[in-house]
Parts: sequence; C-alpha cells; structure tokens
Amino acid sequence: MQNGYFRLVKDSKGYGIALYQPRGYGEAVRAGEVFKYLDDLHISYDKKRLEMEISFGGDVVFHLGSGECPICQETCYIEVSDDGMLATVRFIPASEGGKRMTMSGFRHELDARKISYGIEEKDLREHFNSGGIYCTDILVARGRQPVQGRDAVIEYSFDTDNHKRPAHKDDGRVDYFNIGIISFCRKGDVLARIIPEIVGENGYDVYGKLIKPRDVKRETLKSGKNVEMSQDKLTLTALVDGHVSLADQKVSVSNVYQVKDVGVSTGNIDFEGSVIIAGNVSANFEVKAGGNVVINGLVEGAQIIAGGDIIIAKGMNGMGRGVLRAGGNIIVKFLENAQIVAGGYLETEAILHCTVSAGSDVRVGGRKGILVGGHVQAANMINAKSIGTSMGVATIVEVGVDPQLKAQYDRMQKAISDGTKTINAAQVILQNFRENLKKGRQYNDGQLRYMKSVTVLVQEKTDEVEQANMRLEKLRDLMDVQKQAEVVVNEQIYPNTTIVIGEVNRVIQQNYRYCKFIREDGEIRMVGL
Repeated sequence: MQNGYFRLVKDSKGYGIALYQPRGYGEAVRAGEVFKYLDDLHISYDKKRLEMEISFGGDVVFHLGSGECPICQETCYIEVSDDGMLATVRFIPASEGGKRMTMSGFRHELDARKISYGIEEKDLREHFNSGGIYCTDILVARGRQPVQGRDAVIEYSFDTDNHKRPAHKDDGRVDYFNIGIISFCRKGDVLARIIPEIVGENGYDVYGKLIKPRDVKRETLKSGKNVEMSQDKLTLTALVDGHVSLADQKVSVSNVYQVKDVGVSTGNIDFEGSVIIAGNVSANFEVKAGGNVVINGLVEGAQIIAGGDIIIAKGMNGMGRGVLRAGGNIIVKFLENAQIVAGGYLETEAILHCTVSAGSDVRVGGRKGILVGGHVQAANMINAKSIGTSMGVATIVEVGVDPQLKAQYDRMQKAISDGTKTINAAQVILQNFRENLKKGRQYNDGQLRYMKSVTVLVQEKTDEVEQANMRLEKLRDLMDVQKQAEVVVNEQIYPNTTIVIGEVNRVIQQNYRYCKFIREDGEIRMVGL
C-alpha cells in the first residue's frame, strides 16, 4: 500500500507538478496539500483546473510554467495534536535535481519546533533509508499520558442503604419479625475503615511539558456519638451496643431505649437514639426518636416521630389525630384515620381514610392490599391491590411531576428527520457533480460556487443532526424518569377515585381491573398489567 504523492518535474513546455496515484488502499493526493506546497514556493497555478485534475485521478503532469524547473529540496510538514500528545510528519519529495532531507536535518526541524519527548525513530529511519515515504502521516513523537491514581475508599461494615426494602413472606405480607433494615452492632465492632489513596504518576507531552495526574481524593472518617476513631484515623469502632447509622457522612451508634408499652406509666418519650416498644402506644401519647422507632404492638391516636424509620407490627388506628412522621421509611401492618409523612417509602397492607405523603413510593400489598378514602401522594409510584370501594368513597391518589418534555422530544425527532432528508438530497447532487466531472464536463464559476455551498450545507446539517441526536438522548432519559410515575392496580379500582399525575387528573367512572395508570401525551391513560 502506498499513498498518492506529488513532486515538481520538468515537462515538454517547462515544468509542472507530477501527480502519482495511490497503490493498493493508499490515500489519494490531497488537493489542499498540493496548494499549500505551491503557495509556499510562490508558484502560480490555476486552482480550479488543478483541483479538477487531482479529482480525476491518474498519473499525470500538470503544467505550471515555462523555463527551468525550480530546484526544491525535500521538505516536510509537522503536525502536533491539540493535546500535545502526538506529533506526525508528512514528507514532500524533492523536485527533479533537488536533494533529499537527512535524518540530521530533520532533527533540526524537530528542535525548531521544540519537540523533544518520546521521539519514535523506527518509521523515520525507514523513510530516510529507503526511497522515501511521501504524503503519508508518519509518527514522530508520542507523549506519555499520566498514570491516574486511585481515590481513597471508605468501607462500611453495615448497610448504608436508607431505601432498602423489608423482607416478605411467601404470601406477600411483610415479615415484621425479620425486618432486616435495622443495623445493630455490638461494642467493639469495626464499623468503617479507609482504604488509603494511591498517588498517580506524571506524564509528558511531546514538548517535554509535565502533565500531572488528577488529584486523588482523600477520605476522612467522621465519628458521631458512641464511636471511637483509631490513632491512625483509618478505623471507627463502636463503643456501645446499639443501632449504627450513616448521616451526613458521620457514623453514629444510637443506644437503644426499650420499653414494654407507652402510656400513663411512661408518659411521652423523647430519645436521641432508637426506641423499641415491645407492646402498644396508647392514644394521645407521643414518641420522638433521633433514630428508628420499632413498635411490636398497636398504635392508637398517637404521634410517632423518627429521624430514621418507623416500623409498626400490628398497625395504627389514628382516630383522626394520629401522626406518623419519619425521615426514612415507614413499614406498618395497616393505617386508619391517620396522617403519614415518609421521607422514603411507605409499605403497608391497608390504608383507610388517611392523608399520606411519601418521598419515593407507596406499596399497599399483603392479603388485603386496600387503599380507601383520603389523599395518598407519592413521588414515583402508588401500587395497591384495590383502590376505592364499590360504595364510591372519594379517594385521591397522586404521583409524579409535570415536566413538559413530549413537545421538545417531538421537535427533536422532526429536526432529525428533516435534516436527514436534506443531507440525502444534497448528497445526490454532489454525486452527480462528481460523475460529470469524471466525464469531462466543464462547469462555470456560478455552478462551482453552488457545489461548494451544497458541500457546506451537508456539513452544517450533519452537525445539526448530531446535536439533535444528543439532545434527543437527554430528553429520552428525562422521559424515562417521568414514565416511572404511575399508579398500579393489581386487582380493582372503583369509581369516584381521582388519579393525579403531575398537573393532570382523571376521575375514574367505571371499574377497572389489573391495570396501571400512566401519563402519556398530556393525559392519563389506563394500560393493562
């Protein structure tokens, strides 16, 4: 394989530029390279005719002028990549009677360009020791990329996922005795350790300029209450038995406060750690905990407020005044006449006449899986066996946000389609032009200017389509998030239920079974499961 090349030679009328076509799969002669070479030598020429001659192909001599052929030594063009990591050279042969460049002379060229690092001599020696490798990119120098280091990593010995789901039994009910989302620890347990960072190695560009690797990230452990840090500051250890948690990157152990029941014998509870209640919580009492609250019995019209999760094994009858408020998730057997606020998800077997707000989703499953009355809101999804009742009890379920992405998505699709049509039509025009050139057809200046404008149009439209495709991908990602906002009905939804997705609402007028409701094209649609 050999690229096409050119050189100044004598011809019958004086001198010209000889064009030699490629061999095998070599690259054709570059018109721009020929123009630059002649311009640098201040040799005049007919640019249009020479450009056509180059495009036609074939080994020819294009006449330039009368008189003696200029004596020109072998020359070269050195290019350095924008990042300074690669330098290449293209050699142009000497004219007839001209001298070849030597390796020593080429070294002077590199010195003049201040290229000093990573010189690659193999292909250069092949060029100078052979008949020459012309009009071909030859690697001159290669920089060395810096070796990136490794960031420090903190390994935690407990589950830091605040959105972990509880375990379920075979029939779909929550296993309240094996929740598995509370991370207990013992005194002396190692809770976290740092794997230190590794510093990277410097690199250099072809100019010998130092390129530093990115700064590696260091990690520091933060100890909260009841946690001890080692002298080397690489390990955290529990000082007491309790519940370990991670908040604001700080590891803390909450010593657990345990009582049998909450009522007149205990009064209200306000504890900075976690609270475990073996029995029930009576009406009008309040339990506040900085950590989690686990209740193995029943909650009546009380207020339960937790910085972490709330777990109630036998459910809650709020009596119209009960409140559950958790910074994390809420898992409860059933809910009736209560106000519920969960920073994470809510999981229960029944919601009756409650006001509910969940930061992620609401799942109403198990044996009953009923959601009746009230107003239930969730950011992403509400999933229940049945919603509403045959008696038409007013029920509102609300999910999602309201990004108006569909119109932008459609505009991008149309722009891509129109741009592609324009490109295809223009390419047909250019193909016909090239074929006519090869047949020897002459074009006037106006026609040549038009062909150039078509070429520019193709490039502009290609760039526009590429940008539109990138925007389309981003819109698609955002729309995928929006598609997750849905109301899922695993058995039946009844009339007089209002579904709200973003700013769009729909009042259900008839029974639907085994379906889900999504927002599509600006309206709420029912689709089968």
